[in-house]
Amino acid sequence: QVQLVESGGGLVQAGGSLRLSCAASGSAFSINAMGWYRQAPGKQRESVAGITSAGSTNYADSVKGRFTISRDNANRTVYLQMNSLKPEDTAVYYCWTDLKATPYSSRRYWGQGTQVTVSS
Repeated sequence: QVQLVESGGGLVQAGGSLRLSCAASGSAFSINAMGWYRQAPGKQRESVAGITSAGSTNYADSVKGRFTISRDNANRTVYLQMNSLKPEDTAVYYCWTDLKATPYSSRRYWGQGTQVTVSS
């Protein structure tokens, strides 16, 4: 049973920083892309950042230059370093990974979500 366990959310003042972590546990044949989405109250879920197994990254325009995604393949963990946080970054952040549990099966797994609140 594959699970993604997130940590690192919390309350921070505007201009501050937080680092989110998401570790994949359970049996996995391979882990491909990993990333983060977020959903604010009353808003649609939006992609924040993604990283391929080769390390290529992409970011939402709203976080470019402030957020950095990285991964540790040996520990099957993806990180999101968030700097210069703004109140509009307040949301529940969900990590995801495209993972093959066997050579023949691939699907996207999701974390449980972690709350990030930025006060003005």
